[in-house]
Amino acid sequence: MADLVLHCSIITPEGPVFEAAVESVVIPAHDGQLGILRNHAPFVCKLGAGRLQARTAEVEERWFVNGGFCQVFENQVTVLTPRAIRPEEIDRAAAEAQLAEASKMVAKDEVSLARKAEAEASARAQLRMLP
Repeated sequence: MADLVLHCSIITPEGPVFEAAVESVVIPAHDGQLGILRNHAPFVCKLGAGRLQARTAEVEERWFVNGGFCQVFENQVTVLTPRAIRPEEIDRAAAEAQLAEASKMVAKDEVSLARKAEAEASARAQLRMLP
């Protein structure tokens, strides 16, 4: 079994939040979901806000990640993100408030439009992870 797995690490500025041998990882790339299995080609990609799933032989671990980067190299998946939390730690009221605040943001240029879109996407992704 050890030769059929890859290693997954999720690291935030506070330190590692998850490290395990997994069978597969699904990441929220900036342009859509991306599945990773053993012997995947090396790559680096920008992450969006959304659900990261890491499947072990026993369970499926789920995390909300809010942007960052992912590197895959030699069966090692490394996720660097400013924020990674489990779905049960998401505060519905805070996510709804974030969405309302983001919706009120005025986009005067491309930079403010991108910030507004990122804030809305983050809030919506958190709300989609809730039961």
